[in-house]
Amino acid sequence: VVVVGRDAKKIDETVRELRAEAKGSAVDAVRCDLSSLASVREAASELVERFPAIHVLVNNAGAVHMERSVTKDGFETTFQSNHLGPYVLTRRLLPKLLAGTSPTRTARIVNVASVVHSRGVIDFSDLQTERAAYVGLGVYSRTKLMNVLFTYALARRLRSHHVTANCLHPGVIASGFGHNNGGWMGFGVKLVAPFLWTPEKGARTSVKLASSSEVEGVTGKYYDERSRERPSSVT
Repeated sequence: VVVVGRDAKKIDETVRELRAEAKGSAVDAVRCDLSSLASVREAASELVERFPAIHVLVNNAGAVHMERSVTKDGFETTFQSNHLGPYVLTRRLLPKLLAGTSPTRTARIVNVASVVHSRGVIDFSDLQTERAAYVGLGVYSRTKLMNVLFTYALARRLRSHHVTANCLHPGVIASGFGHNNGGWMGFGVKLVAPFLWTPEKGARTSVKLASSSEVEGVTGKYYDERSRERPSSVT
């Protein structure tokens, strides 16, 4: 298991917790900031160099910004962090995913989307919300729709290569999500936190898609609470 994240201290803590929980397990870490394409490329190169094959890739990026900002790459921040970064990482790791397959074993790509993808509207002439009014939750919903559509495209293109791609809604989880915002958003997230799912419960569907024999060979599907569901009609 390789933990990938942008905060070196947090990923080191996670690695220690995993090693303590599962004695003798092989757990490692690679730093990657999805809001920096240079960091994504560096992380991909490190993963490609260090590991002979990748059997499962879980893309679990989800940031929401209530005010528009731009990364140093020149892209709107939510768009890059939630979609472009995972897209580039996935494309660069495809050779290693293919290397982990055989006629009897598929590699898996799991994209963590959200039920709010159903509210997303993609304007291909304004992907970076430069002309339209910037609404943070609307932009977030759009990027989660992109995650779903990216999953379907991967499933179609990789079907004959023994690589599956599925996506999911993890639930509304009491994590650090949304804490980067001030104002009503930051206050609201903290207010409802006691009523949200735990991270452990929120991870269950991702774990199922990453490891369960029940979904071996299943591809191009959307899951919610560990069950296959119909995604929004906009997909």
